[in-house]
Amino acid sequence: MADEHTGDTGRVGIGIPGTISPVTGLVKNANSTWLIGHPLDKDLEDLLQRPVRLMNDANCFALSEAIDGAGRNAKIVFGVILGTGVGGGVVVDKQVLDGAQKICGEWGHNALPRLTDSERPGPPCYCGRYGCIETFLSGPGMQRDHKTATGVALTTHEIVTLADDGDENATETLDRYVERLGRALATVINVVDPNVVVLGGGMSQLPDLAARAQKAIEPHVFTDEVTTRIIPNVHGDSSGVRGAAWL
Repeated sequence: MADEHTGDTGRVGIGIPGTISPVTGLVKNANSTWLIGHPLDKDLEDLLQRPVRLMNDANCFALSEAIDGAGRNAKIVFGVILGTGVGGGVVVDKQVLDGAQKICGEWGHNALPRLTDSERPGPPCYCGRYGCIETFLSGPGMQRDHKTATGVALTTHEIVTLADDGDENATETLDRYVERLGRALATVINVVDPNVVVLGGGMSQLPDLAARAQKAIEPHVFTDEVTTRIIPNVHGDSSGVRGAAWL
């Protein structure tokens, strides 16, 4: 869109799976690892000849849902991306909190809380650690978990289809996923205390995930009664792009 400060050149907002380091000005923390260490915003500005603003894609998703999506009437929104990776963003009064190091909301690279003996030390993560939430709750994480438990390699779609057909192993994989999601989200809720948690990303389309996650957080949230609502997103796969446009 045209802007009075840029003449006929519109500004561009872009969501990326990572963030720009405030120290170096280079991309960091990207699970699309080829982006790491590059001045992507400056490169794009040179190429497009217009101002570019980059932000973490989960932040963009959270912003979209907080402004006019599932969290539009909430003061504090935690937006969750459950997909190839696991990310998150925090929006307060319709403003993104990005933090001093631009990592606000990055719950996916904390360790899964309350690891059981069978879960330790956890799968290796691209970040160099073991047992990150992302390694359990991403799409590849579910696939890995099912193969570890059964010896059978299946896609997430195949796991869901088998569970719908009553397959015991697939059902147990989904149950483990939901229980782990409850543990992980409860830790965020105990720190941030959002009014709503909005689920996004491909894994958020698992059957009844929001309702099941709502029950799964209850044993772990430090309160007498859980009022935080776990809800599906409104804008689907377009939400991250919409949030980038809001930048």
